[in-house]
Amino acid sequence: MTTFPRLAAVALLAGLVTACAPGYGSGGNVAAGGNPGRAAKPLTVEQLSAKVGCEPRMQVDAAELRTGYCKTPDGEFFVTTFASQAGKDAWMDAAPEYNPHLVGPLWTVLSSREVLDLLKERLGGDLHLKDHRTNRMRTVD
Repeated sequence: MTTFPRLAAVALLAGLVTACAPGYGSGGNVAAGGNPGRAAKPLTVEQLSAKVGCEPRMQVDAAELRTGYCKTPDGEFFVTTFASQAGKDAWMDAAPEYNPHLVGPLWTVLSSREVLDLLKERLGGDLHLKDHRTNRMRTVD
């Protein structure tokens, strides 16, 4: 299993890659439950973490990408939010070894499958079990 310090280091590296992605910052996305005519503000690391009873310890706090570490009775995990869909896509392309991960609109959560199954009940999102760039990807509803 991948260690959490390694995940934090790769999250930081992915943040740098994301910040340099072409077309970054373009496009407005509607957060879950938002009005398609008016873009809703995406959930923050703090808001997502609060839904599962955690006060995150921030690891990356940049304008385009934020990552917080949480430890709850459910387990340990990282919550990452993105300023744009282009940034989220660039991050996912740079970090495909994160298997599994929970993915929502402009956010992702990294942990073990067992922890993600518990968090999915409160956060929603899609559980990605394989590299999203291949035909082997499987999402679990």
